[in-house]
Amino acid sequence: MTTAKDLFIVTMDREPDRPVGQGDLSLALAGAEVIDLVATEALTLDGDRMVPRLDSATDDRLLDEAATKLDRRAPYERVEDWLWRRGRDLAAAYQSDLERSGQLVRQKRGRLSFKGERMELTDSPARTRALHRWAADEPVLLALAAVVGLPAEQTEDTPAVADEGVTTVLVAVHDAVMELEAVRQRRSIEKAAFANIWRG
Repeated sequence: MTTAKDLFIVTMDREPDRPVGQGDLSLALAGAEVIDLVATEALTLDGDRMVPRLDSATDDRLLDEAATKLDRRAPYERVEDWLWRRGRDLAAAYQSDLERSGQLVRQKRGRLSFKGERMELTDSPARTRALHRWAADEPVLLALAAVVGLPAEQTEDTPAVADEGVTTVLVAVHDAVMELEAVRQRRSIEKAAFANIWRG
């Protein structure tokens, strides 16, 4: 399993104060993929530039797909640009992947998916692993979850993210989610103003 799938599973399992937006989660999943690709040595980070390295297959279809989409031309892609390019509809892709593998099923009762359908996680080794990482206060997973609105209870003993490259990715994810929220708010204001014109 990957950090991205663990993040998706935790998001489905937890009860957030507000629903997690598909766009927010998609951006975070794209960031998680970068972190996983660095861990598998498929790329390195040169500042905020993603420099492809080895062509090594993983045991994860979506992560392998992400590796094939890396820009292999200098000066290489910035993390922020990757988030917007790769993140488009990525949450739906992860949902479909987990459904295909039987780890996420449609239920009459359960949590709502992004499309308004009732979805429920099955008891699986993947779910157990993701929730174990969450319970163990794994810093990268906690940081990504916090960006999409799933803050965990942290104490002084909660480990911090120490890797500079990972921090670069987390900052980019945070900034992208904030930018997306600003776009939402602007559109909401514009719609309200347009409605007022017609009512007036």
